[in-house]
Amino acid sequence: MPAAGERYNAGMILGAHLSIAGGPWHALERAAEYGFDCVAIFVRNQRQWRTGPLSEEVVRRFRRTRRRLGIGPVVAHGSYLINLAGREEVRSRSIAAMAEELDRAGRLGAEYYVLHPGSPLADGRDVGIERVSSALNEIVAGCGHRRVEVLLETTAGAGRQLAGTFEELAAILSPLRRRGRFGVCLDTCHVFAAGYDIRSRRAYDETMAAFDRIVGLDRLMAVHLNDSLGDLGSRRDRHEHIGAGRIGPDGFAHFVNDPRLASVPMILETPKGLDEQGRDWDRLNGELLRRLAT
Repeated sequence: MPAAGERYNAGMILGAHLSIAGGPWHALERAAEYGFDCVAIFVRNQRQWRTGPLSEEVVRRFRRTRRRLGIGPVVAHGSYLINLAGREEVRSRSIAAMAEELDRAGRLGAEYYVLHPGSPLADGRDVGIERVSSALNEIVAGCGHRRVEVLLETTAGAGRQLAGTFEELAAILSPLRRRGRFGVCLDTCHVFAAGYDIRSRRAYDETMAAFDRIVGLDRLMAVHLNDSLGDLGSRRDRHEHIGAGRIGPDGFAHFVNDPRLASVPMILETPKGLDEQGRDWDRLNGELLRRLAT
């Protein structure tokens, strides 16, 4: 891993989801300290429906800090409360919340906004897919920030969550009217837990070929790099440190050495904190990924 403030070499766009505590610009500063190229953030408190306004001073400070540090791209992550596949009351609140978050992401200058499509619960997959697609068309039509691309995140498929298969992703994307405003964020833990093997070279190639055939590699705009506590097909959305879970280090070597993904931001969402020797886990996970990149 580079020393504090030193950046990675070209050919790998690496970052992490970092805290915005004290102001969103602090996430940029933390990214620079780790030597990361990009960063993922929440644009508001992701555990509450209501939130305070985003002031112009915060926007200016974030943009100034980003220009100074050269961090990019910025990937905003949608609140976990948002469920566009839900029933009327939840779906209505989710549409309003996502519209507000997209506005914040645009004002901050984020390139991407990552979203979990949600769950229709007992209403069924087809109903849920239609709800998500129609909501996305409505939200993006009213969004004035045309630079922000909405990325649907792959899920483990637990609890009737949509996007646990590539076919469900394709079904959500197909009716969207502004194709250039939408893409996909592939989460390694989620796809593995959903049943897509990425551990061996052959398995990785087969999974990526299926993704390309069903969704399209041209729509893959971000990758979340997380090992998995659950086994293949377990549907357990439990993230683990790189190389310490059921995927193992070889699976991540395939991603960081795939030339097709050289311009795709790769974001760590591994557990935070310090190891038993007091070393920061984001730094350690980033260091291991760097060693895996040959």
